[in-house]
Amino acid sequence: MDPKLLLLDEPMAGMNLEETEDMARYLLDIRRRLGLSMILVEHDMHLVMDLADRVMALDFGVPIATGAPADIQSDENVISAYLGGAG
Repeated sequence: MDPKLLLLDEPMAGMNLEETEDMARYLLDIRRRLGLSMILVEHDMHLVMDLADRVMALDFGVPIATGAPADIQSDENVISAYLGGAG
């Protein structure tokens, strides 16, 4: 097998903090060693922001922002959808 893409759907679900940190290191190691691109579906925003090069934020399945983690964190649409907005 010579995969080019690894799709991960909530790989850290149900893990404690230590297990999550171990898995994050493992994913970074896989990416570095194998040069694999990854699609990570994850609700732990701290984890996403630490691991991802690019992020797509969804609101009820509709993409509302795509970009670097820092750009997503400051995006008005993301803030409104995830934290609630005045409106």
